[in-house]
Amino acid sequence: MRVALIQKKYYETKVLTVIKTVQDIEEASREGAELVVLQELHQSEYFCQSEDTKYFAYASSWHEDIVFWSKVAKENGVVLVTSLFEERTAGLYHNTAVVFDKDGSVAGKYRKMHIPDDPAFYEKFYFTPGDLGFEPVDTSIGRLGVLICWDQWYPEASRLMTLKGAEMLIYPTAIGWFDEDTKEEKARQLDAWITIQRSHAIANGVPVLSCNRVGFERDTSGVLDGIRFWGNSFVCDPQGQIVAQAEESEEILYANIDKKRTKEVRDIWPFLRDRRIEDYGNLLKRYCD
Repeated sequence: MRVALIQKKYYETKVLTVIKTVQDIEEASREGAELVVLQELHQSEYFCQSEDTKYFAYASSWHEDIVFWSKVAKENGVVLVTSLFEERTAGLYHNTAVVFDKDGSVAGKYRKMHIPDDPAFYEKFYFTPGDLGFEPVDTSIGRLGVLICWDQWYPEASRLMTLKGAEMLIYPTAIGWFDEDTKEEKARQLDAWITIQRSHAIANGVPVLSCNRVGFERDTSGVLDGIRFWGNSFVCDPQGQIVAQAEESEEILYANIDKKRTKEVRDIWPFLRDRRIEDYGNLLKRYCD
């Protein structure tokens, strides 16, 4: 199965950014992609760099966005993984991945469960933790385990998705560094980000698709200079081998997913078989004193 990850920068307005994204989806479809993955919050700038109630207005187009991306998926005949700002009701918002099937229908959605609160990543101000659990989305091309960005650091999330039958793990993400970070620190951060996601592929015996944004986005509050999103979107196989990886620029990253490979790897490395589930009770504790 051919997949495409669309790694984009923000083009200063939603309209222009969406136009550029749709053009890439059309190209990916022409190139034979059946699954297209977009990055986290792909319609707007990464507004979570500061805390400002004006950005809640971005979520007001939730229903219009569903109709729009449904049409894009149908017209291009692709399964489309989007990342949208969901307004559930006044004062209640989610960071939500909506998956559209090839016929434009909503196959399912996932609300981001782990919400960060770090300098320039003030997501707790905007997003309520998800309440849909770790449930894969069934589509015409298979069962997709969709998670979002900060979820990528938690092995529990990837494990639960896999235990519920996810055939691959998909991470729309928005992560980068500060220009003032040292070269060594930047290398450590990028390596950690790639390594943790490759480990989810290995531990669960499934492919991982990670789609990150790219480009410099200024902190409009002026507290910090801004974030330089590092791109490096990648696809790895069930043994964690990277089969395709982007650089730090805009790109449509293509890869081929071999579903038979997942079974072969799990037969060789039966990690799910050897789990000692009777001894994992302490995982439900915050900390073991």
